[in-house]
Amino acid sequence: MDLTSLKAVVAELAPALLPSRFEKAQQGRGHALQLGLRSLNGIHWLELSWQAEAPRLHAIAPPPRQGEGSTLAQQLQHGLRGLALIHLQQVGWERVVEFGFARRPGDPIERWLVLELMGRHSNVFLLDGQRRVVTLARQVRQQQSRWRPIGTGDLYQSPPPLQGEPPLLGESRASWQRRLQLQDLPLAEALLRSYQGISPALGRQLVDPLDDATLLSTLVGSLTEAQWLALHGRWQCWLRALEQQCFGYWQREDHYRCWGEEPGLGSVNEGLAQYYIQVLAIRDHGQLQHQWCQRLQQAIAREGEQLLQQQGLLAAVSQSESFQQEADGLLSQANPGREQIDRAQKLYKQARKLRRSGAAINLRIATHMQRLQWLEASVTYLEQADNLAALQSLVLDLEPEFLARSAGRSSGGPPPGRPGPSRRSSRRLPADQGQPQPLELASPAGLRLQVGRNHRQNAWISLKLARRGDLWFHAQECPGSHVVLKASEGPADSFDLDAAADVAAYFSRARGNRRVPVVMVETDALQRIPGAALGTVRHQGGTVLWGEPHRAVALLNGVPSLAEAPLP
Repeated sequence: MDLTSLKAVVAELAPALLPSRFEKAQQGRGHALQLGLRSLNGIHWLELSWQAEAPRLHAIAPPPRQGEGSTLAQQLQHGLRGLALIHLQQVGWERVVEFGFARRPGDPIERWLVLELMGRHSNVFLLDGQRRVVTLARQVRQQQSRWRPIGTGDLYQSPPPLQGEPPLLGESRASWQRRLQLQDLPLAEALLRSYQGISPALGRQLVDPLDDATLLSTLVGSLTEAQWLALHGRWQCWLRALEQQCFGYWQREDHYRCWGEEPGLGSVNEGLAQYYIQVLAIRDHGQLQHQWCQRLQQAIAREGEQLLQQQGLLAAVSQSESFQQEADGLLSQANPGREQIDRAQKLYKQARKLRRSGAAINLRIATHMQRLQWLEASVTYLEQADNLAALQSLVLDLEPEFLARSAGRSSGGPPPGRPGPSRRSSRRLPADQGQPQPLELASPAGLRLQVGRNHRQNAWISLKLARRGDLWFHAQECPGSHVVLKASEGPADSFDLDAAADVAAYFSRARGNRRVPVVMVETDALQRIPGAALGTVRHQGGTVLWGEPHRAVALLNGVPSLAEAPLP
């Protein structure tokens, strides 16, 4: 949030909040406070965030009750109880907003709440009437900042002075142009270094109407007179909007704007609230995806090491024959001595032990291979989870599995060697996670196509919802989603089968290939592997079709068919 957006937010909030009574403080997210303030028109909620990637201030819809027990929220609740907000101001060209609280309008201010929005240096301070720090979001120690270390009990100091000159509406074009040309820099950098309150976002907004994407990266010495004239006009328009508080919300493709002399498209606070919901969802999605990708890759590496160990033990089983033959040779001597007999008995014992261990080792190898397949499929689902809801649904599958492994128990079923659940019992899914919501599409003939985007959804559509006549599709020898064509609801023609194969190829690790082999079997032929993780099935036989992932895009975009219908 740059200075211009902050000025727009404060200009819109002040008439609605002054005066208003403090009601509640809670810390809903790790680096964000939510304040409830009651005016004559009802309660208003603000979000104040010092998050380095997205520091912000704006009004929000009433949030759920959460984070009331955080230390910072409790200190604000205690420090502001019974006070009214009577002062709200952003001064000068700093991204600093001050909230002043008193017993009632006209009384001296007893508490100040100061929000500084300065990237990774952002912070929130609660000050007393003498402007000493009562509490703050994060302590700033000497080793963190030589300019302004600050902590509880210190006298609040304003941020260091800004570089550059404050923008003036009355400055002539010649003076403005001369100041920017003092350094031979690209236009974007020259604006940032020459004037206060300038941001990269504002630079884009100044050149947007000029339809020249390269203008910001052009050296100021290379600008033409016409370009200087157009830029100064936009500069003056921006300064007039700040002076006259001509604010509104304009959403662009990749950014927003909060100023302009034309009528705005909506409320600044409402627009920013929606903008940050999307931004934070993308950020949370990326962080969660990265976190689980690392965990899965580490689990795959561990599982691979264990598989190699078991394969090494299996290779040693072949030595049992040589031990047997050596022992036979010792006892086949004419008069074996006591030492030869003892040695032969030890060799026989080692041979028997190796032979007995072969079955258990093979079982462990099969378990590790199934586990690796499950983890590889999880990586595929993780990479293809294109929104936060789909990713969180996948995490619900993964967390119990990882907790079970960390507790030393076999994942997804009983330990090797014990009987697994029957097919009927294996269809039961965890009830506390709610009913899975697989992706549903329509085939060219209008039949339902169900796509599992995670392990629970795979088990749900392949084992629980499947009916006699339904067809199951999966990329051959490749991690990917289960796809079920509901052929039990109507006859399926070749176009339906091709569409299902295309969808199965698209939701697989081989999505980037032009053609992908896809196995098709009836769902009645599917069986869950006893002891295997959720969503793991096996089958015999099947028909191989060739799916083309690029054709599935049309189906996903709502096109009713992937090819022309056959002529009658």
